[in-house]
Amino acid sequence: MATTQMSYPRPELLQVADTVARDKSIDRDEVLEAMEQAIQKAGRSKYGQEYDIRAEIDRKNGEIKLMRFRQVADPVENEATQMPLVAAQKLNPTAQVGDFITDPLPPIDFGRIAAQTAKNVIVQKVREAERQRQFREFKDRVGDIVNGLVKRVEFGNVVVDLGRAEAMLRRDELIPRENFRQGERVRAYIYDVREEARGPQIFLSRTHPQFMAKLFAQEVPEIYDGIIEIRAVARDPGSRAKIAVISNDSGIDPVGACVGMRGSRVQAVVGELQGEKIDIIPWSADPATFVVNALAPAEVAKVVMDEEQRRIEVVVPNDQLSLAIGRRGQNVRLASQLSGWDIDILTEDEESERRQEEFRSRSKMFIDALDVDDVIAHLLVTEGFASVEEVAFVALDELSGIEGFDETVAAELQQRARNFIEQQNAERERRRRELGVSDDIAALDGISPALLVALGEKGVKTLDDLADLAGDELVEIADTTTDKLELEQANAIIMKAREHWFEDAPAGAAPAQE
Repeated sequence: MATTQMSYPRPELLQVADTVARDKSIDRDEVLEAMEQAIQKAGRSKYGQEYDIRAEIDRKNGEIKLMRFRQVADPVENEATQMPLVAAQKLNPTAQVGDFITDPLPPIDFGRIAAQTAKNVIVQKVREAERQRQFREFKDRVGDIVNGLVKRVEFGNVVVDLGRAEAMLRRDELIPRENFRQGERVRAYIYDVREEARGPQIFLSRTHPQFMAKLFAQEVPEIYDGIIEIRAVARDPGSRAKIAVISNDSGIDPVGACVGMRGSRVQAVVGELQGEKIDIIPWSADPATFVVNALAPAEVAKVVMDEEQRRIEVVVPNDQLSLAIGRRGQNVRLASQLSGWDIDILTEDEESERRQEEFRSRSKMFIDALDVDDVIAHLLVTEGFASVEEVAFVALDELSGIEGFDETVAAELQQRARNFIEQQNAERERRRRELGVSDDIAALDGISPALLVALGEKGVKTLDDLADLAGDELVEIADTTTDKLELEQANAIIMKAREHWFEDAPAGAAPAQE
C-alpha cells in the first residue's frame, strides 16, 4: 500500500459544506463529518474493507487527508488493523501498546460509482443531522401553540408544514366537523414529540384542554403576565368547555378579564374553536365552593362531601335538575372533569325522600336490636347514630347528653347494644363453623365475624382459598357486609394469608412474585 500523500487545498468543499449547512439549518461541522465518512467509505472500497482507513478535511482550506490507522498490539490478532510493537518502534521509538501508527495515503480519484456512493452517504448523514436538529428544536416546545400550513391530508389526518419541520394533526385530534384543505393556515397545540426510526414525529392537537388554555394566554395579557392563573380546564371539543381562573391581584376580576370588553377576548377563542361555548368560572380552594361554581349556570341548594372517595353529592331545586345535568349529561361531566370530584346530583324532593327512608330504616334497626320504642330510636338517629356498634362503644356521657336521656337510660342502652352484638357474633361464629371456614382464617387480624360468614358463603374456607384471592375480590366480598374494606387493607390480609406458602418453601427457594 502506497505511503506517499499528494493532497491540495480544496476550498470548494468548504463552500459546499457552508451552502448545505445554511439550506438545511444544521451545523457546518456535521456536514464536513458526513463528507469525511463518505471519503473514508470510498477509501475502504479501493484499498480493502478490512483496513481501518480514516479521512480528515482541513477546516481552514478544505485539504483532504486520507490515512491508514494501525494499533500497536502484542500479540497481533489482526494484521490489517494491528502491528507488532517491534515494528511500530522502528517507525516511532516512543510507541507503546495501544497507540496508533498512521500511514498517509494518496487522495482518491473518485469514479462514477464511488462518487455516487459518497453522495448517498453525505445525503443520508445530512438527513440524519437535519432530523436531530428538528428533534432538539421541538422537544422543548411541547406545550406550545404553533402556526403552519396544511401540506396534505391523508385519510383524515392532516400533515402540517411548520417551516422547519412537518407535524401530524391526527383525525381524532381535530375538532368534530372540522375540515382542512391543502394550503390553509392552521393553529394547533404541540402535545408530543417522539424520536422514531423514521425521524422525529411532532404530534399536534386542537382538542387538547391546554390548547384552549394557551389560546386564552395569547388573548388575555393578564394570563401571559401571570396576574391571572388558569387552574383547570375541561372540554367537550366543538361543543362546550369550562375553564377555572383565579387572580393573584385582588383588584382584578379574573372572569371579567378573560371575557374582555363586550366579550371580545372570549369570542376570539370561541372563533378559533369553531363556536365552542365556554363557561369561565372562578376557581376556589374549597372543593364544595368550586363544584358549585363549576355547575353554573345551575343553582345548588346543598352539597354533601365524601373526602375519602372524592365524591360529592349535590342537591338542586327540582326545576334546576335538567340545567345542572346538561344535555346528555354534559354540564355535570365537565364539572366533574374540572374539579376532579365525582358528582352525584339529586333534586330536593329525591334528597328528602332518601333521608326519610334512611331515617325509617335506621330507626327500625334500633327498635329491633335494642328493643326500644320509636321515640328513643328516633332520638338516636336524629343525634347521628348509624349503627348498634356506635351506641355500644361511644362514651357514656355522649349518650346521657342527649335530651331526654340520663345516665341510667344511657347505660341501659349501651348494655343492650353490647348484648345484641355478642348474640350476633355468637350466631355468626356458629354459622362460620357450619360453613367450614377454618380457625386459621378466623385468627387473622382485620377479619370480622360478618366477613368470615361472607367468605364461607363464597366458598373461601381455608388459608389457601383466601391467599388465592385478589385484593379487589376481597373488597367485593366485604361490600356485602356492613364491614367495608379498603383495597390496602384487603391486600394486607391476603399477604398475611400467604405467609405459610413462604414458610413451607424449600430452603433457598425464592417466593414467587406477583
